[in-house]
Order: sequence, then C-alpha cells, then structure tokens
Amino acid sequence: MSRPATRVLALLEILQDRGLVSADELARRLETDTRAVRRYVTALRDMDIPVESVRGRYGGYRLAHGVRLPPLMLTDDEAVAVATALATGGHEPVGEPGPSDRVLVKLNRVMSPPLRRRVAVLVAATSATTGPLTPEPQLVLTLAAAVHARHTVRIEHTRGAREVDPYGLVVHARRWYLVGHDHLRDTVRVYRLDRVGGAAELPGRFTPPEGFDPVDHVLRTLTLGAWTHRTEVWLDTDLETARDRLPTTFGDLYPCPEGGVLLVSGVEDLPAMARVLTGLPWPFTVRTPPALITALAEHVTSLTKAVTRSQLTGDPPR
Repeated sequence: MSRPATRVLALLEILQDRGLVSADELARRLETDTRAVRRYVTALRDMDIPVESVRGRYGGYRLAHGVRLPPLMLTDDEAVAVATALATGGHEPVGEPGPSDRVLVKLNRVMSPPLRRRVAVLVAATSATTGPLTPEPQLVLTLAAAVHARHTVRIEHTRGAREVDPYGLVVHARRWYLVGHDHLRDTVRVYRLDRVGGAAELPGRFTPPEGFDPVDHVLRTLTLGAWTHRTEVWLDTDLETARDRLPTTFGDLYPCPEGGVLLVSGVEDLPAMARVLTGLPWPFTVRTPPALITALAEHVTSLTKAVTRSQLTGDPPR
C-alpha cells in the first residue's frame, strides 16, 4: 500500500465491515503506525465521514451509528475512467492525502462493494509518471487483479500470445505498460497495453523478485532499449549530486570505485548528446562509443569557430 489514498480507502472499508477497531489493529492491517492511522482518520473526517473515537482499554475507531453509504451505479468502464484519472493523473505530497486522493475516497464511499474492491486493486497495482490515456477497462482490471493475486496471465499481444508473471502496471508519457516475466523468453519484459488485445488469469502463481520496482524498470527500458546508441560517460561528481541535477530519463547512474559517476544512456542523435554533455556543470570523459567522441570533437570545433568569429568584430558568420 504505497499511496495514502489506498490506505484511506482500506481504513474506510475496515470500519464499514468491522465496527469498532483498535488503533493498533488498524495500524497492523494498513501496514503503518498508529500516528499515520490518526492522520487517515482526520482525512476521513475532513471529507465529512463521521468517524468516532472511543477511549479506554477497549477503545478504537468506528463509524458513527446510523451512517449509511448508498451505492452508486457505475459500470466498469466508468469506474476505471474516473479512478485511473484520479489515481494516476497527478503527484500528491508523500505521506499525505492530496486533492485527487480525497476525491478518490469520496468516490469509493458510494461504489458497490464488488466494484470498490476491484478499483482499489487497480489503484494499488498501478504507478504513474504522467497523466494517462485510459486503457480498455476489462483488460486493465484483469491485469490489476493478476498483479494483486500474483497469478500468471496469458496476454494476446500483437506479436503473438504470451504467458507473463505480471509485476505491475505503469503509466508513463500517457501510455500504459505491463511489466512482468515472459515465460517464453525467460526474462523481464515491458508490454504496451495498446498492443495487447486481451488477457486472462491462469492458475499458476509466482513470487516477484524482492525489491523489484516496475517504474524504475520501465524508465530504464525506455531510456536504453529503444535507442540506436548506448553511451557511457564518466562524470566528475558524486551520485547524489548527479541524481539531483539529471532527470531520471537521462540515463542510469552508477558510482565508480575510483570516484565519480558513470552515466549510461541510450541515444538516437550523437551530435545532440555531445551538445548536452558540454552543458553539464562537471568535467566528464566519454568512454564509449567512439562515434560520440567524434561528435564531441566536431561540436568543440564548431564552438571554437564561434568564439573566433565573435572576437573578430564585424566578421559575419559563414
């Protein structure tokens, strides 16, 4: 449960199902601490959901007596369209429910229980870097359920059917991606959902690699895998500074034993990469490919000519 909205939704559902629940039990079920539980209770109260505090040894939190949350009749298409727009359309402050989180909780209040559970699974299974284009609803719900249950899926890809252990769904640059282990190729692959015609859960179960980050894998795949040239450049700086100054999509950064940082990138236009490198605030050394060194030399020659022309007053550029 990484999003505050996911925990707030879970808290509301627990209170609806259980009545009075202690703060310690809520913290355990939400995989957080009691201080965070108090924040989530406050968030529910701010949305006019009457949560009562009961003091004493057997105290805790409960919804006020007589509270009834009417169902809202939404189709799967409508629920997915609204929930994905709210859950992946923006970036909220870490640890606190933001505006889209609060609207998502209000939507959750009035959905029927089966639909609420499916949408909650979708929110928990999906990460985003930018606002998405809404995918085919049944496809994304099926994949989200498989991510949550850790079930293998069979996807109908434009290049043929595949059996995949789905690790997560990621939205980046307005596209949806499925990240998972491809059984045929025995490796982790990234699939664009607009190239997947359908999906079905299979009986097989899997355990995802410990610490695997679907967002990081998608960004690295798009950065390196889709480009003609792989470049390696040593930067005379430390890893923390490089990460602060360079966008994630610029490439992978690795600390070097001898000091400095190795920048590994995928590029299509080597002259453009040369121009970018000359704008960095640190000394650097191109390790590979040789063609990037050539492009850098040509760019330096161009800059030298520009300096010479600038020093000769009245000499127009040629």
